[in-house]
Amino acid sequence: MGHRPHGQSGPDESAALCYAAPPMRICLQRVSEASVTIAGERTASIGRGLLLLVGIAQDDDGSQLQPMAEKIAQMRIFPDERGRFHHSLIDIGGAVLLVPQFTLFADTTKGRRPDFFGAMKPPRAAELFTEFAAVWAALGISPVATGVFGAEMQVGLVNDGPVTIWLES
Repeated sequence: MGHRPHGQSGPDESAALCYAAPPMRICLQRVSEASVTIAGERTASIGRGLLLLVGIAQDDDGSQLQPMAEKIAQMRIFPDERGRFHHSLIDIGGAVLLVPQFTLFADTTKGRRPDFFGAMKPPRAAELFTEFAAVWAALGISPVATGVFGAEMQVGLVNDGPVTIWLES
């Protein structure tokens, strides 16, 4: 193997350094109400709280579920009497609606059809999604409503603000 100047790496090393598995992704929306309908039947709904579109990454192992839920539950994104972001979901006693959303991992860099290789495949993704819902319940959030993993869903919401925040673990 030849000598490389300091700070330069070979092709195998640079490929390893450049690749980073995508993290868990969440699109958070503050809502006054939100619901999930499947095959014409409303299967989940909440009043004031948060709608979370949840993407589980290919390499997620579950270690990010608790810290992510705690961060979101304590995030001060609900207004006080002056309209300033001062209260958290916990402070207002709000609800959460979790909707599995592998399409948050859409890669549109090539062609006209997105690929979703960054998203974890079922059934492990479904297991982690269920674990994530349990973490929310353990935090004392009530109700914790969920969409159905793998189902064709219609998600309805009234975005309050609007407030929409993108999060990655």
